Amino acid sequence: MIDLEIRYSHQEDFLQQLNGIVVGQQRTIERLEKEILDLKRSLNTQGGVSATRSLSDDVPPHY
Repeated sequence: MIDLEIRYSHQEDFLQQLNGIVVGQQRTIERLEKEILDLKRSLNTQGGVSATRSLSDDVPPHY
């Protein structure tokens, strides 16, 4: 019985650690999503890259 209680205690600690990691990852994901949205808004307000523009329109630097 004592062995089961020890195992349960270790599992409980491990789950708390995993929960902390998941919470941290979620915060990072939310921060990165916000940064992406901010960058998109910034590009849109500055005129950004046209949707019809392609890389073939650019002249290589050696021309």
